[in-house]
Amino acid sequence: MTRNLEADALSRVSAHATPPPGTVVETAEFRGPLFAAWGDAMREAALHAALGDVPPERLRQRSGIPPITRRDVWAQADPITLERIRSAAQADLGRPWPDALGSLFARYVRDGDRATYEGAVSERQQRLTRAVIAAAATEEQRWIDEAADGVVVLCEQSTWSLPAHDDAHARRGFVLPDVTAPYLDLVAGEIVAQLAVADRILGPRWDESWPGLRERIRHEAEVRVFTPFETRDDLWWLGYWREVNNWNPWILGNVLLAAVLLLDDAGRIARLLARALDSLDRYLAELPADGAIDEGVAYWWNGAGRMLELLDLVTSLTDGGLDARTVPVVAETLRFPMRMHLGGQWYVNVADGWARSRGHEPWQLPFRWGGLIGDARVTAWARAARRPGEPVADASGGLPRLVRALVDDAWRDATPAEPPLPEAVWLGSVQVLVRRGAAGSAEGLALAAKGGTNDENHNHKDLGSFIVAAGGRPLLVDVGKPTYTAQTFSAERYGIRAMQSGWHNAPAPLGLEQGEGPAFSAQVVSAPRGEPDPATEAGPGVEADPSLELELSGAYPLPDGDSWRRTFRVGRADGTAPAGEPVRRIEVADVWRLHEAGANRVHLVAAGAVARTDGGVEIAADEHRIRVTAVRDDAPVEPALEVWELDDPELVGIWGPRLTRLGYAVPGRTGTLTTVIEELS
Repeated sequence: MTRNLEADALSRVSAHATPPPGTVVETAEFRGPLFAAWGDAMREAALHAALGDVPPERLRQRSGIPPITRRDVWAQADPITLERIRSAAQADLGRPWPDALGSLFARYVRDGDRATYEGAVSERQQRLTRAVIAAAATEEQRWIDEAADGVVVLCEQSTWSLPAHDDAHARRGFVLPDVTAPYLDLVAGEIVAQLAVADRILGPRWDESWPGLRERIRHEAEVRVFTPFETRDDLWWLGYWREVNNWNPWILGNVLLAAVLLLDDAGRIARLLARALDSLDRYLAELPADGAIDEGVAYWWNGAGRMLELLDLVTSLTDGGLDARTVPVVAETLRFPMRMHLGGQWYVNVADGWARSRGHEPWQLPFRWGGLIGDARVTAWARAARRPGEPVADASGGLPRLVRALVDDAWRDATPAEPPLPEAVWLGSVQVLVRRGAAGSAEGLALAAKGGTNDENHNHKDLGSFIVAAGGRPLLVDVGKPTYTAQTFSAERYGIRAMQSGWHNAPAPLGLEQGEGPAFSAQVVSAPRGEPDPATEAGPGVEADPSLELELSGAYPLPDGDSWRRTFRVGRADGTAPAGEPVRRIEVADVWRLHEAGANRVHLVAAGAVARTDGGVEIAADEHRIRVTAVRDDAPVEPALEVWELDDPELVGIWGPRLTRLGYAVPGRTGTLTTVIEELS
């Protein structure tokens, strides 16, 4: 695959961006929401004064990671989870550790494949995590040795950065990592935190049977993580020269946890903490007041969720001196995924997000934070995912998250609850509407509609698109994220079908694709009310007109004066929309006026069995059914049906073997198209 490195570097969705020529790298102290709450208490001088006299072991105790010598803690760890982990670890014994070969690393540049190498590294990490937990639970030497082997395997790995993130190819043309200049990316942060937690837990036993191992961990952490973090201001995710995204809190939290667990110099820890908080403040400053995450729920867990973990650690390290619970945007951001819940495992997905939870989310995190801020709805939403008799977490989420869940007695003992499922949500910052008939019930239809811009993080060309779920199950869908390749974050990103507006539930004026970048956006003509608007937050719901009207002409390369209006309405079968009753009917009305006649089309993407019937199309999946009909200027319009046979494992895992696109041809310079979606019993 031909790579346009210059275009990659300038793209908002670029993974390994470097400052373009002439860019100012601004490292001056930043003043954002955290500074507004904490002031100079978050700066290095104050942190040094607060932490300088605290013994290193006391700081490590504040991390909440218990060493193997705390038998009282490990004896109380969730036995179901421990048994599941031990069983999987037993299957690992005697097998060779996965090979993360140079030829696999080089494939990213050679043929675009990144998943094979990433899978090998992930398998190494998960095996090490299982070994550490098995050792902590049993104190058996075989697990202590297995964990030590895993540490050596990772320390011998040429780089902790993924090939898709490593900058050696961009800087020097290498297809292998540059071991003289390690790059600090997401996985480097994950690995250093994993090794630090392993060291914290098993260190006393490794001192006895593996002298030198702990020193190796500290050497690799210094060279690969701590020194680059302290010295490289050009790392884009620090926020010194461009916008940040989920990388920021994810890496910062892991670096800080590793520093606390591995370093003995309190002054240096204070310096690293001050740098991390200054950078994190830039992330919080980009979060909108309504708490929306433009990357969607799937990235919330490894973005905003990582922010919450980092803030929790900061509060513990400072013995409560720096507490973010009262920072308004923190609480609203915590509520975001709860507000995007459609029912069961299904969520409103945007950008590179999955429509269904993957079963490995760290539910202990929102459960804990719901309690910290006193939001019973967030706690109930997390409890809705708790399954008695099932593990509290697993190895796929990483060792730090697994340990936190294991030692959280409240999460272990939590009982299931009904999810809140808010009745109406309007997040104006990203122009996302979620609407159902009654709070707390997935019965009937739910609508999620989106405006926004085509310059969002992990952007898809999805302006004006929408999702319709029946009984919580999406039937008109957003395809979501396919398997990442070299193309995904390159100048050829929008050659990927799942990211094109033509494969979203959006119009195509004159047959056009939507444009790319901040110049292409939707305009809200009229919006409904909904959470987090305090006027409706605690009320009975939306009593007024619940419609959303968007002007979409700005999403396309159309001349000034052209217009494409799309209006969404929800209600009962008779068209009325009283609050508190299930929605049985959704109407999407398109009205256009263009400078010329052309091959206009309106697309819908369906998941499930699709069949023509009664002048419309029926879509069915998981015992839920809807009928879609469309009328153009009072005349019925029948769609063309195009089947997409899926071969991407991530998409197949969500949707099954195929998706179907409904294509409505509506030529003409002006016109209207009314699409009606009705629930079938």
